[in-house]
Amino acid sequence: MNAPDWLADASFYQIFPERFANGDPALDPDDVVPWTSVPTRDNFFGGDFQGIIDHLDHIESLGANAIYLTPVFEANTNHRYDAVDYFKIDHRLGDLSTFKVFLDEAHRRGIRVVLDAVLNHCGDGHWAFRDVVEHEAESRYVNWFSVESFPVSPHPEPNYRTCSGCYYLPKWNAYNPEVRAHHFDVARYWLEQGIDGWRLDVPYFINHNFWREFRSVVKSADPEAYIVAEEWRDPAEWLQGDLADGTMNYTLRDLILGFTADRSIDAFAFAEGAAALSERIPDGFKAGMLNLLGSHDTERVLTKHHGDVGSALLAYDLLHSAEGAPMMYYGDEVGMRGDNDPGCRGAMTWDEGEWNHKILAHVRRLGARRAEHVALRRGVQSVTALDADTIVLVRSHEDERIAVVAHRGPGIDIDIDALPMGPWLPIDAAPGDDGSCHIAECSTLTLMSGKEQV
Repeated sequence: MNAPDWLADASFYQIFPERFANGDPALDPDDVVPWTSVPTRDNFFGGDFQGIIDHLDHIESLGANAIYLTPVFEANTNHRYDAVDYFKIDHRLGDLSTFKVFLDEAHRRGIRVVLDAVLNHCGDGHWAFRDVVEHEAESRYVNWFSVESFPVSPHPEPNYRTCSGCYYLPKWNAYNPEVRAHHFDVARYWLEQGIDGWRLDVPYFINHNFWREFRSVVKSADPEAYIVAEEWRDPAEWLQGDLADGTMNYTLRDLILGFTADRSIDAFAFAEGAAALSERIPDGFKAGMLNLLGSHDTERVLTKHHGDVGSALLAYDLLHSAEGAPMMYYGDEVGMRGDNDPGCRGAMTWDEGEWNHKILAHVRRLGARRAEHVALRRGVQSVTALDADTIVLVRSHEDERIAVVAHRGPGIDIDIDALPMGPWLPIDAAPGDDGSCHIAECSTLTLMSGKEQV
């Protein structure tokens, strides 16, 4: 089973709900901090669903037509990867009615919504785990977890299985049929509320049989629902038709940032890596790859580029040109900075005077161009190197071909007639009398070839 067809035209925007926008201060916790405060692992800023609703225009202006939300269910932390009730919207974000208004407003604009499926573990405040703590071996939920001894003790080391040793994240026993039934009920319930898919959190910590059943449940409820797995290395195991429709494409991220930010690879290595990655992704799943440069688990894009806007823009050019669905992490489009967690989880900057308008205009232009040209969304990809500093990425779809020539060096004159798969005409520039075009430092040249252009 291939990835849903709509993913070929998708462009995602990732939101960390607690930090995007505060639309209803009445929901703020007592210890809420001012919006411009420094983010920590523990503080709350008051972001909520009304805030997202209020800023859907901004998201739409980027060309985004899909939203991925990090966890939204009732929890005790700001990140909400510690669910205490999977069937409730966190009270600091709103309630089910607010969530449905958000879904309706998003869908009215043609924006799909994907939620985070955190099914490897819950929070230590989850009602089933609390029952085990209270009733110990007599709890009817004792086998929903893996507890070694009683009383249940989180310190100095938890005597129960956890996610990566974190005491407040007890691990579900996914081999228990009752746990599976609970998780599958969660998947069905939110699809019934109207969501469009699930992102699988740390799926490599649960056996594949579980995810095969999960996929069957999801696709039975909605054949067009998107299932995307968190994967930091090789995507191939998830893309055999029985688990996921795509993965978070951290491998592509490594290639792009290795070329634009770290300068650890040259264009030849990029082309070789891109070809190897493409070979690892079956044809029916290339459109389902969720391509990203930053997320809630990485430093921000401009920080990664040490504040070099030109190099960051070059990275965005490659992101929006590659096979798969591009994803923008909230705030990166206006040049927010921050190191990895918690620095990358700062509150969204809504003061336009603090925005980097060059980045924002560039991202909007890339979104519009991708929407305009089917080849950039559905075209077959070919990547070559012109020299060590210049990548030629071509997308071909029926009668349209788009070539993006990405150059990180000091500037170069290229003979467009010598580029592969031509003839080409520049979209944003006019060639000189000799048929050459100049590409400035850290910039791209976009070319077109097709019936109407040549």
